Amino acid sequence: MTLSIPPRVHDLGGGFTVKRLLPHAKARTVGPFVFFDHIGPAELGPDQGLDVRPHPHIGLATVTYLWEGAIMHRDSVGSVQEINPGDVNWMTAGRGIVHSERTPDRLRGKPQRMHGLQTWVALPQAHEEDAPSFAHHPKATLPVVSRPGATLTIVAGHAFGERAPVAVLMDTLYVSIDLEPGCALAIPAEHAERALYPVSGEPTLDGEPLPLEHLAVLDAGTEPLLRAGDTAARVMLLGGAPLDGHRHVWWNFVSSSRERIEQAKQDWRDGRLGQVPGETESIPLPER
Repeated sequence: MTLSIPPRVHDLGGGFTVKRLLPHAKARTVGPFVFFDHIGPAELGPDQGLDVRPHPHIGLATVTYLWEGAIMHRDSVGSVQEINPGDVNWMTAGRGIVHSERTPDRLRGKPQRMHGLQTWVALPQAHEEDAPSFAHHPKATLPVVSRPGATLTIVAGHAFGERAPVAVLMDTLYVSIDLEPGCALAIPAEHAERALYPVSGEPTLDGEPLPLEHLAVLDAGTEPLLRAGDTAARVMLLGGAPLDGHRHVWWNFVSSSRERIEQAKQDWRDGRLGQVPGETESIPLPER
């Protein structure tokens, strides 16, 4: 690997924190991924819930994937969808979408664990102004590849001879790897940019310890050996083709044009980016 990126703790509000890996000063992107948040693992008490109020996005797709817990997604195109462990929520913001993420009503007042990932992929420049849309892919629809001592779930894009049903717009790599104790897996070199994110266990890469919750950016063209230690290991593999040009990222907006982000700021101030049906709250535009 060429680079190990440590997490930064970011508060989403109400004391709910995530570990943020991308963007980073030394690696703004990995393939199309411009943003990478690790949610939890967290214990939410009966009086705690996830309440991310309606907020806007442009120029990207949000990708939510959970191992534990549940989130109710609502958006300005009318989607209402609960996501559960192993499912994929893929929301394409395009020219503008607004969404909220909350604990489902059925889980309010109950303790629960929350653990998962939320990432953003930048849309290709030709698709930055596409109409907003939302797609939900249940766990049972995702391809699972079995290798000796390894179970590989193809979350999005293609890898290990399989392709996920998620409609991606550029070459994408996103795989959840579960390794049994002591077992190993060679990481293919078929994608131009790749990174590994170890979630649990004591994995090594070519014999060197792979620190948990650090993003390990791999050298292009290499096929390193990922191995679990004495306990089972879970590692995310992500990447794909390099972006087709620089992206500006400001708050929840991603664009190849700085002027387009300025327009999105004004559109949010003026209420032109849409509304989530049934929701009256919203997150205001930050001062900086």
